[in-house]
Amino acid sequence: MKPSQKSGEHLIHHSACGCGHDAGGPVVLSRRGLLTGTAALGAIGVAGVGIGGRSIAQSSAHRIDVHHHVTPPVWLAEVKKAKKDNPPLANWSVQKSLDDMDKAGIATSLTSPTTPQLGFLDKDTAAKVSRESNEWAKKLESDHKGRFGTFAMLPLPYVDESLKAIEYAFDTLKVDGVGIMTSYGDKWLGDKHFDPVWAELNRRKATVYTHPTGANCCLNIQPEIPDSAIEYGTDTTRSLAQLIFTGRAKTYGDIKWIWSHGGGALTAFAERFLIQMPNSVYKGKFSREDVQGHLNSFYYDTAQVSGAGTLQALAKLVPVSQIVYGTDYPYRTGLDHTKGAQAAFSGAELAAVERGNALRLVPRLKA
Repeated sequence: MKPSQKSGEHLIHHSACGCGHDAGGPVVLSRRGLLTGTAALGAIGVAGVGIGGRSIAQSSAHRIDVHHHVTPPVWLAEVKKAKKDNPPLANWSVQKSLDDMDKAGIATSLTSPTTPQLGFLDKDTAAKVSRESNEWAKKLESDHKGRFGTFAMLPLPYVDESLKAIEYAFDTLKVDGVGIMTSYGDKWLGDKHFDPVWAELNRRKATVYTHPTGANCCLNIQPEIPDSAIEYGTDTTRSLAQLIFTGRAKTYGDIKWIWSHGGGALTAFAERFLIQMPNSVYKGKFSREDVQGHLNSFYYDTAQVSGAGTLQALAKLVPVSQIVYGTDYPYRTGLDHTKGAQAAFSGAELAAVERGNALRLVPRLKA
């Protein structure tokens, strides 16, 4: 929290209309007073909501979805060959994406392939599939002006190949950021193995969207419970914590990290990170304020945490300025998360979550 902020206030940026034009600088908002909602963009988001989706779609499409999965054909072929596909992934289509976006009033979706991405391939195949998939995603973007953006897929855990992919993706393809997994085998994102990749992305002040996957340690622990139900959220939190407590979140402080699913299990573990860790293992190395500062600098999407208990807990832990709209399509629908965001926020806060905060990550969408 900045010194000028009072307790219970959040610093946000928002657009005053659904057209994407900035309304000016940051605004400090009282959470209790704000929920009455007076911002015009918030009114666009809530006006005439009829739960059936028709009225939401008819309102000006302004939402930016930072968590929208696509299946580049070259990548899907490798995933199917390895028998790692599933029905939502295999049955995805461009038209289905657009239809879901239209129902939920989503203007633009920032796309990325989901788990397992490329870690199951050898380095040469991973590099080839990465490049062709990112080219395919950029063509999707150009074929549907304004509807899609691109978080490039990197051939991690292969560092040299990933550095080449970063150069091509940013300098030639002009992507909006990169989309990566929260772990690769037995390495999480705070591992020194990835330092050259983070150093380059930090130099570029890049947006890094993260998505959970199954780590080697934790696959099929409970055969009757899918890994995605519990392990994915834990994997996200492991990487987030490792970045903070290894000091890499500070070292690579110009990276704009987005954590899927509201940071996974973060809200459940936050007290341990904020109190227990600084008072025991990391005493004298990290203060509570240090840890909270890092949590406040990350971004968190609403995908799969759009229920009242989860989304409101996140909004009490970090500023609303750090929460961005995400859907996890095709595993969930945009309409689910539009309803969830509208139930948790209103007015200028809703405007920030649905669009304004993402504009800081992808400024070109202001136009």
